[in-house]
Amino acid sequence: MSWPRWLVRFGASLMIGGQAVSAIARGRLGGADLMQELLEAGPGSILIVVLTALAAGTVFNIQVAAELSKQGANAAIGGLLALGLSREIAPILTATLLTGKVATAYAAQLGTMKVTEQIDAITMLRTDPVEYLVVPRVLAMVVMAPVQCLLFFVVAMWSGQTSSTLLYQLPPSVFWTSVRTWMVPSDLPGMLTKAVVFGLLIAILACGWGLTTKGGAKEVGSSTTGAVVMILVSVSLVDVILTQLLFGT
Repeated sequence: MSWPRWLVRFGASLMIGGQAVSAIARGRLGGADLMQELLEAGPGSILIVVLTALAAGTVFNIQVAAELSKQGANAAIGGLLALGLSREIAPILTATLLTGKVATAYAAQLGTMKVTEQIDAITMLRTDPVEYLVVPRVLAMVVMAPVQCLLFFVVAMWSGQTSSTLLYQLPPSVFWTSVRTWMVPSDLPGMLTKAVVFGLLIAILACGWGLTTKGGAKEVGSSTTGAVVMILVSVSLVDVILTQLLFGT
């Protein structure tokens, strides 16, 4: 029986991820490469996160505020926006943005190294390619994904409050009182937990698809596309499970 290639690569990616997590647990963190990857996943991705958060907070709030205004329930605008952002929109959109910005770079870089036999050269030098290449990327995403998610949430909330005040004359004090009333203490930790899991998943699958690239330069593009598709599908499925575990009643 021949297994589908995507399933074989998915299994290989999970094994690579297990090796990376094991190396991290042993304190092998990647040294100088770690700082470079942190900069790529953090400051290098801030602009796209901020711009998307501004748009998402405003658009979501316009939709919610328009309907609530018709019902005379303006006081609930801030709370609904906060719940929507913290429980779903912020972590899932941040994961999508990091997939497009960072995961594609991981898959393309490692795929190119694989087809040009640089991975083989690293192995011949008695260096573990997982520790040298995957560990810094996994750590960078696990650290920076929740930071970017929190930034997304803060910017989107500010954008929502500003649009509420300008478009619907909702006083800021009413908006933030609604936020404090509707949100529960577990909402922000739950949001950050989702972001950490998504960051780990993104890094593992992107690196796994890169390291399992076969063929020539053409396959690098196919691997990058395949990695993005698999990450988005996996994140969506894991999101369902996490939502039920963290926020389900």
